[in-house]
Amino acid sequence: MAVDLEAQLLELLACPCEQHGELRPGLADDAQADYLTCTSCGRGFPVKDGIPVLLLEEAVGGGTPGGAGEG
Repeated sequence: MAVDLEAQLLELLACPCEQHGELRPGLADDAQADYLTCTSCGRGFPVKDGIPVLLLEEAVGGGTPGGAGEG
C-alpha cells in the first residue's frame, strides 16, 4: 500500500537529520512501501496507521548525506 498524505502535509514534513531534505512517498527500491524517503540523505521513515514516524532510530537505509562533512 502506498503512502497517501496530502500534498500540503508533505511540504511541511522534513527529515530530522541535520542535512534534512524534502520527503517523498515510498522507498528507493519499492515505490509502494509505507515509508517516506528523504531526498537528501536517503533515509526511509515508516508510516504507521497513516502517521509518519520521523525518528532517526526508526529510519532505514541512508544515513550518510552526500557531500556534507562535519567539522
